[in-house]
Amino acid sequence: MDFSKVTQANEDYDESEIQVLEGMEAVRKRPGMYIGSTGPRGLHHLVYEIVDNAIDEALAGYCDKIDVQILPGNIVRVNDDGRGIPVGIHHQAGIPTVTVVFTMLHAGGKFGGGGYKVSGGLHGVGASVVNALSRWLEVEVYRDGITYYQKFERGKAVTGLEKRGPARQKSGTQVTFCPDPEIFKDTTEFDYETLQTRLREQAFLNAGVHIVLRDRRGEQEPQEDDFCYTGGISSFVEYINKKKAVEVIHPDVIHFSAVAPDDSATVEVAMQYNDSYNELLLSFANDIHTTDGGTHEEGFKRALTRAMNDYGRKFNILKENDKNLNGEDFREGLTAVISVKLKEAQFEGQTKARLGNTEIGPLVSNLVYGKLSTYLEENPSTARAIFDKAMAASHAREAARKAREMVRRKSALEDASLPGKLADCQSRNPEETEIYIVEGDSAGGSAKGGRDRRYQAILPLWGKMLNVEKARLDKVYGNEKLQPIVTALGCGIGDEFDLKKLRYGKII
Repeated sequence: MDFSKVTQANEDYDESEIQVLEGMEAVRKRPGMYIGSTGPRGLHHLVYEIVDNAIDEALAGYCDKIDVQILPGNIVRVNDDGRGIPVGIHHQAGIPTVTVVFTMLHAGGKFGGGGYKVSGGLHGVGASVVNALSRWLEVEVYRDGITYYQKFERGKAVTGLEKRGPARQKSGTQVTFCPDPEIFKDTTEFDYETLQTRLREQAFLNAGVHIVLRDRRGEQEPQEDDFCYTGGISSFVEYINKKKAVEVIHPDVIHFSAVAPDDSATVEVAMQYNDSYNELLLSFANDIHTTDGGTHEEGFKRALTRAMNDYGRKFNILKENDKNLNGEDFREGLTAVISVKLKEAQFEGQTKARLGNTEIGPLVSNLVYGKLSTYLEENPSTARAIFDKAMAASHAREAARKAREMVRRKSALEDASLPGKLADCQSRNPEETEIYIVEGDSAGGSAKGGRDRRYQAILPLWGKMLNVEKARLDKVYGNEKLQPIVTALGCGIGDEFDLKKLRYGKII
């Protein structure tokens, strides 16, 4: 790390950068409003909030390494080598700025626009909410060669800001906290794999940032992971495809990025096609996983469909009378990661599941359309491989539609079309019935002999079954061995699936 920039950065990042918007008395009364739940998801969110603050420092260019430890008693310690929280007296509150950050809701360097250009964190309330929901919390700040220390209990300061001698590192912040069992009544135990997944994700999204996760609880074999990916989201796509054990249809990851003309946002996209029949599109805004999508995903999908169809027209793959392919055809077998970073991110919902910024859609769309169009023309063999896969997906989709219509017509006959091998039960009340799916007539005969015919139905099947996870829908709909199951269960398939129409309460 270049320490020469830290001194100047410390001068720029001081007490005046921290703004106080409101108090935090309601956090302990209604924790779900701030962390989503008080179950395991909310518990782990405490760690994410503190890590997000360190990531904010990384995004601003001042943090290279983040160390996360799970200590005995399910205590968590997060250390970063950023600039360290300002320690002077706050210009509005009249108390140390560290105290402000940990005891006042919506207090932080992300609100005024001076501390950070972009930031994550759950509605910007991270440190204070974690403090409020912890039995105790300790913070150490390393600035100007000095270690500053303060302790809190259930959101309230129990010591002042103290000087504790020379700093143990050049600069940074260390937060140690113990979740409050009065709040997290179900569990206060952290799951290593949950944290592992999240921190790996953060390392992919912030190329070059070094994140270490250590489990020091001593209840099991010590675990440790070291995450650092210079390839960023391109490495993320490669990792996903490797983990899925699929064959990629082009070796290189397609990657492009752009900055908004007014410098208000950056967009980064990485994508690669594989031989599977499923799409996996992951989107992030300021490092927050937008599981419900949003304007950035919509912009990407529009541009992908338009660029691919335009390419097909330009190079006569699509003939004059051919219809354009659908977006879902071009997304079959696609693994893609979209990461946008904005000064003013607008999230929908308490847990930031969907990005709402209207201006980001056109920015993503224009970037993807322009860059992808150029890439396709410069890489004709890859373009053709992608297009051939999309054409096959289109044909399969049409075949699936026809097969689905056939299944629907057969199912419409209800009992008259029940499979001949089915030994149905007498009751028509799903709450008391069950169906046993057995292999072969021999097993079927034995099961029929021992069943209670009032409530138990037997359906014998034979031959090798289709692995529906690895098959296109047209193969699923047209499979003769699956149709008896679809018909017997009675709840339809695909878009027509309706669980309320299930004929049996249990499937065994």
